[in-house]
Amino acid sequence: MKEFQLGAVEARFADLIWAHAPLTTGELVKLSQEELQWKRTTTYTVLRRLCDREIFETKDSMVTAKISREEFYACQSEAYVTESFGGSLPAFLAAFTTRKSLSKTDVEEIRKMIDAYGKGE
Repeated sequence: MKEFQLGAVEARFADLIWAHAPLTTGELVKLSQEELQWKRTTTYTVLRRLCDREIFETKDSMVTAKISREEFYACQSEAYVTESFGGSLPAFLAAFTTRKSLSKTDVEEIRKMIDAYGKGE
């Protein structure tokens, strides 16, 4: 994937595709008109951009996802932590928690993730 960032409008469009893929370009044009009030040309322009970034693919008028929504946002998160915190998840969490405290539920969920990761080694 070439770029991990999506603008707000691109993200709404991508979520629309992920929710309905695979779908034809005609179906996508109709969905984009209904959900985003876009014209056909806008739909094709933004679709081409996302295909260039290797997130989606069109072949024989069918739009499919090259990566899942979860994979995309995992890559985006990883890139953010790498670029902003030198790849250090503890540094990210320290920065995050300086302005927002974690709830008891948040701490329990993080602890479960760490425990599950530890068992996988």
